[in-house]
Amino acid sequence: MSFRSLALLLPLALFLTACADRTEPDVAPMPETDLDTTATPMSMDGEESPIVASATLNPTEGNDVRGRVTFSNEPNGVLVVAELSGLNEGMHGFHIHETGDCSAPDASSAGSHFNPSNHPHGAPDAPAAERHAGDLGNIEAGADGIARYERVDANVQTSGAASIIGKAVVVHGGQDDYVSQPSGDAGSRVACGVIEATDG
Repeated sequence: MSFRSLALLLPLALFLTACADRTEPDVAPMPETDLDTTATPMSMDGEESPIVASATLNPTEGNDVRGRVTFSNEPNGVLVVAELSGLNEGMHGFHIHETGDCSAPDASSAGSHFNPSNHPHGAPDAPAAERHAGDLGNIEAGADGIARYERVDANVQTSGAASIIGKAVVVHGGQDDYVSQPSGDAGSRVACGVIEATDG
């Protein structure tokens, strides 16, 4: 073999030797995870709290009130969460009504308060025999017209004969006084939405 051939082969031999001596670094496998991307929302006490029903509220004639109300089962009742906009500043009656029909311009088609046990109207924290199942009380709007509500209600049900699903949520122009019968003298209906079951 000529000197020229050896000169050409020497770099190749050195390269192959260097490659043979290289060792791949140890790469730890990715750890397995228990992350569940289908997990349901959690309530503040750590319990599962999936939304089982919701209502999208739209304004009645001459008003501009809109929002959403959700209902989630909790160990001590149903968690009701609402966020509304377009309200006048102050307190507004906030109730579940007996008919899931918001088609009338003034939402009169939603009927009276949902009251399957034929009880008098009252405050939401009154004993069950002294309030309607649909008496959620008042929702308070700030100067920006936005109102938020969050409460666990032991008298609201999302299944059975007294289920709220298929009923309506109504917001009133005035404050519920918790005393006047049959509906707390809360004034005209400014928004209405039908409660529908969700997929969670």
